[in-house]
Amino acid sequence: MTEKWINQVFCEDALAGLARIPDAAVDLILTDPPYNLGKDYGNDSDSQTVEDYLRWTEQWIDAALPKLKPNGSLYIFLTWRFSPEIFVLLKQRMTMMNEIIWDRRVPSMGGSVRSFSSVHDTIGFFVRRKDYYFDLDAVRIPYDAATKKARSRSIFIGAKWLEVGYNPKDLWSVSRLHREHPERADHPTQKPLEIIERMVKASCPPDGVVLDLFMGSGTTAIAAQRCGRNFVGFELNPDYCAIIAERLAQDQQPLVAVKKKAAPRPRAPRKPVVKRSTAN
Repeated sequence: MTEKWINQVFCEDALAGLARIPDAAVDLILTDPPYNLGKDYGNDSDSQTVEDYLRWTEQWIDAALPKLKPNGSLYIFLTWRFSPEIFVLLKQRMTMMNEIIWDRRVPSMGGSVRSFSSVHDTIGFFVRRKDYYFDLDAVRIPYDAATKKARSRSIFIGAKWLEVGYNPKDLWSVSRLHREHPERADHPTQKPLEIIERMVKASCPPDGVVLDLFMGSGTTAIAAQRCGRNFVGFELNPDYCAIIAERLAQDQQPLVAVKKKAAPRPRAPRKPVVKRSTAN
């Protein structure tokens, strides 16, 4: 692809920047908007009134959906506090395929003494029409040796499902990124690559385009780059834009190995760019 907006992260407000992207040009919208829980993202985007937050959410949804191809999909990370209202907004515009629960594997300590501890995020999976792109084989989970052995009878020999693995369920148990995790960047709500890559592989075709309106630490861009997809996104905080640029550059470096002549990793066909907006 040669479009100027491809493989770039623009350091600007998504509502202003979406005009850069042609309509029906994106295969997948994968985004993790502020949850309105008062997190410090270097601005007040996470500290709105409930009415303002839901109004703003509807505004960016209506601005982003025209960028999606007719057979495109959308994944959105949410908190249980607002997922019911936002799911209703999306159901009025798309078809809901799954509510995915991300179990963050939070240790069993601390938490509220007046309610049950919250240890999950909610993810909505939506599509525009029935022929949406979905590659299940790309994200199947292999069966372990014990399971395969238990299915050793002749009726199971050659069964595709046994060889290629099973369909991931709608409960994803993946550890959050603790402070010492090698993926961890300086961002308070960074999501694991394992989760984002699963979405990209399943719902964006090779060489397709993934749009993230709230790039944060840039995990969506990293996942797209690793999976052979293109990306475009927006991030309002210039400090996070610098983190994204650094992570993308590091991800393109040759693998470090003990042998000095280790083969380098193939580079992406086009160098990704993080652009700063010149708008006031």
